[in-house]
Amino acid sequence: GMHGGVRGRRLVTASYSIVQERYHENFVIYDKDLCKHWKNGFFCDKIDRKSVLWTHTSQTVIGKREREKVEFMSLAVVTLKKGEGRFLKSGGLWVYDNEIASIMGSFVNGDIVLVRDFDGYPMGRGFINTNSKITVRMLTRDERTEISPEFLKQRVRDAWEYRKKVVDTGSCRVIFGEADFLPGLVVDKFSDVLVVQSLALGIDRLKETILDALKEVLAEDGIRIRGVYERSDAKVRRQEGMELTKGFIGEEFPTLVQIEENGVKYEVDIRDGQKTGFFLDQKYNRLAIQKLCKGAKVLDCFTHTGSFALNAGIAGAKEVTGVDASELAVHQAQENAKLNGLDKTVKFICEDVFELLPKLEEEGEKYDVVILDPPAFTKSRSSVKNAVKGYREINLRGMKLVKDGGFLATCSCSHFMEYELFTKTIGQAARSAHKRLRQVEYRTQAPDHPILWSSDESYYLKFYIFQVCDEK
Repeated sequence: GMHGGVRGRRLVTASYSIVQERYHENFVIYDKDLCKHWKNGFFCDKIDRKSVLWTHTSQTVIGKREREKVEFMSLAVVTLKKGEGRFLKSGGLWVYDNEIASIMGSFVNGDIVLVRDFDGYPMGRGFINTNSKITVRMLTRDERTEISPEFLKQRVRDAWEYRKKVVDTGSCRVIFGEADFLPGLVVDKFSDVLVVQSLALGIDRLKETILDALKEVLAEDGIRIRGVYERSDAKVRRQEGMELTKGFIGEEFPTLVQIEENGVKYEVDIRDGQKTGFFLDQKYNRLAIQKLCKGAKVLDCFTHTGSFALNAGIAGAKEVTGVDASELAVHQAQENAKLNGLDKTVKFICEDVFELLPKLEEEGEKYDVVILDPPAFTKSRSSVKNAVKGYREINLRGMKLVKDGGFLATCSCSHFMEYELFTKTIGQAARSAHKRLRQVEYRTQAPDHPILWSSDESYYLKFYIFQVCDEK
């Protein structure tokens, strides 16, 4: 149709056509220019229509299925307050409860909803849960995309194709929640077993569909999955108003699974191990310490199931001591050492690291390499101050145990302990210990845990290697 432009403050009339025969009367089909004016607020009187779709007026919209139309009309609409949706607009996938102006239409928690800006501008589709501070998690930024099994399979396929390019896929994280545009879902592949963790109500409903799609996609590459185990026993599920749950999805199978990473073999306990049983995010950081450990005396603190210690061992360390406060972890670590024929050089002890390090210092112990891989001392913004004290303390103690010219590998896996704060904390520890640090490298999590920019919670692992020198 013909339409004029904008001159001064005066709006020249523009024609828009309603395509009666193909659409519900509430669909208005605008052309692109008109849409621009509409976005600028000139057409606010038109926006009380239920749904606005636009396309070139010249194109007639044919072949949209009736079902989709009905489905689209029946979705509840979440409208943001004016000026809100900052996370969403900068590329995040979350809408918080205090950003929402209204929710129109009927829904139950876990349903797919449409998200609109204050002026009706479409922001996409996500799933809703009013029990959670994060009320909507987005699945697509295109409002017209239906969340179908085909859509989910494409998401899964994209995730797998990416893994094949960037990591050794023998064992890897196949789906990393928001960073793979499947919010709240984590899937780890340990050899031929999948371990799944679902942390949001909406994704929980789609879980089976996604896992079926994943099995099909893997089968295309000749990978047969022997079994699936669910580890949705993380406390954050309570914030979503969900029960904690764990167990088999489908057939039962033995829950000790053998994997190999960087040439080291492990038995992974997917039922009772921490999180999903093994921390895949450190894969290449473990590899990075190997070259420093040849012929070295190594101390690995918070060893969990022995991963850093065994990487040191396999690289030819002279003697390695791994420390963990968990009896179960130490037992598993000892089994893993035997599995690799390293039980002569790699020893494990069950101790509290905070108590052990001062004792070793008193005894005058010194190491060529000290590794600190502590659990997240902080799970929230409010406890960051105490966490800083914890990180400062172990880094201070750790540095004092390193020989002059030896190496310290130190990391933080807490998303709240941000890069700058972690870096500053290590600097403070070095000054207190009267040590000079020379940075060898800075690393983050392995690329199967991609960091999605503007989705900050996807960047959590900070890993430094330093050479520790006495004041010269």
